[in-house]
Amino acid sequence: ELVANEERMKMSKEAEAIKAAFYRTLAKDKSEADDPEDSSFVEIEEAFKENSEIMIESFMQGIEVTNGYYKTRKREVKLPVTEVVPKTDFFDYDAKYNGKVEEITPARIPDELRDRIQDLTAKIYDLIGCHGIIRNDYIITDGDKINLLEVNTTPGMTATSFIPQQIRAAGLNLTDVLTEIIEDSF
Repeated sequence: ELVANEERMKMSKEAEAIKAAFYRTLAKDKSEADDPEDSSFVEIEEAFKENSEIMIESFMQGIEVTNGYYKTRKREVKLPVTEVVPKTDFFDYDAKYNGKVEEITPARIPDELRDRIQDLTAKIYDLIGCHGIIRNDYIITDGDKINLLEVNTTPGMTATSFIPQQIRAAGLNLTDVLTEIIEDSF
């Protein structure tokens, strides 16, 4: 128990040092970093209460899209791209499951950009050795730059999930697609 307490104290000191360095880096001046009311610092402080390691990502202004793909021995299927338009500041659990998002399939993007997204999804599938069906999430920033957010190797299959929507938009049947994928495994 003493070792565990010492380890927690060490982690706490390390976390405090990391927070202090982070605040100094983000702050325009030292007084701003010490302002406990600054919302960005309050949120960071809350995250550090959960764990001594946190991940902070840069905000990317752009269009959020998602794209599904699967491959069998007989064929590859590039599903339609879905545009994700949250009605709130962020696409989060609340937006997804409480109707605060518009999911547009096919996405309102030029065909050339759609093709690039679908080709990139297929390349990533092969590059990381995927099997079955995947869904990649992207942000399209200025100049039609495609920024990968996430590779989802076990995408949701609920009525509100993206993959079933994309399968329907492609004119395919979810049961047939899943059967094809499963039977391809044997």
